[in-house]
Amino acid sequence: MTYHEKYRQYDLGEGHPFRGDRFVNAMRFFENQGLFQLSEIVLTKPQPASKEDLLQVHSEKYVDLIFRLAKERKPFDVETPVSPEILEAALLIVGGAIECGSAVYEGKAKRAISLGGGYHHAGKDYGGGFCLFNDIAVLIEHLRTKYSVKRYLVLDYDVHFGNGTSDIYYEDPTVLFISLHQDPRTIYPGTGFIWQIGKGDGEGYNINVPLPPGTSDRTYLYALNEIFVPLAEEFKPEIIVANGGSDPHFADVLGNLNLTVKGFFSIARLIREVAQKVCSGKLVLMPGSGYNPNVLPPCWYSLIAGVIGLNEINVKDPYNPPVEPAQCYRIVEKTLDELKRLLRRHWSCFGGFSLNIIP
Repeated sequence: MTYHEKYRQYDLGEGHPFRGDRFVNAMRFFENQGLFQLSEIVLTKPQPASKEDLLQVHSEKYVDLIFRLAKERKPFDVETPVSPEILEAALLIVGGAIECGSAVYEGKAKRAISLGGGYHHAGKDYGGGFCLFNDIAVLIEHLRTKYSVKRYLVLDYDVHFGNGTSDIYYEDPTVLFISLHQDPRTIYPGTGFIWQIGKGDGEGYNINVPLPPGTSDRTYLYALNEIFVPLAEEFKPEIIVANGGSDPHFADVLGNLNLTVKGFFSIARLIREVAQKVCSGKLVLMPGSGYNPNVLPPCWYSLIAGVIGLNEINVKDPYNPPVEPAQCYRIVEKTLDELKRLLRRHWSCFGGFSLNIIP
């Protein structure tokens, strides 16, 4: 697990939902749960990413813009401020992702956790949605350049659609991008529809599963098993990168999905099982989102516990979970049927006739 005490500098200001104490509170919770006493967890302090690392993904013009805005303490947009402190933290978080990838491919670990990562709204030449640099993509390009990795599966389970990651790899068949997120008609960034399946050589490799507000554990896991599992088995990635924190939780203030703490644990266990089956366990988890300080620590803990292989957790929701609306499951069933029809000519697992795999 990568972590640096300066992560707390990624604090977007008083009254903003993204505060720096989220990292401190999460680490304290992990300590209280005995997480760092487990042999499966090794804490590593990352080095900051370099400009060269960022330029593997982002345009030089954009990177220079963010560095200039940091120096001038000017925001990128109304919800994404920039300062020298925020930039320093951002570079360390991206460096954490790079360190995780290196640890996996140098045999130091089968699975790695880039704590606080997953800045999926940053594209090649834009930021926003609290994100400056896309650490997911920087990780992928680091693995591509240094370790010649050819096939990547990105599972984005954040409540918001990962528009930046999707845009970066929309025409790239080496990256299978699967995003489960709240219906984009009801939430930022307003995109991520099922018909957005990629373009050119990347057609069929961008998979969006929009979920109706109120979707809870059972329906969410149903969607994962119907889409993520068969696609991973057919695509056979060399590594899975999974990003998302606690914002699909029912008590999160920026989303309207209804996952529970135990639901996150089940999701993480499923991701781990799939990674073991399709890519010898190679997995980087990036738990970074979440805007209710009471539920973020237990949800991040549940994700980490599931990925490292704990069989159970003694962590409960601080509030009573709501009942999933009856129509959610039916809506998701219909969505998945339509999505499979769109993808059928690209994937044999959905009834196609040819395997859509990069050699």
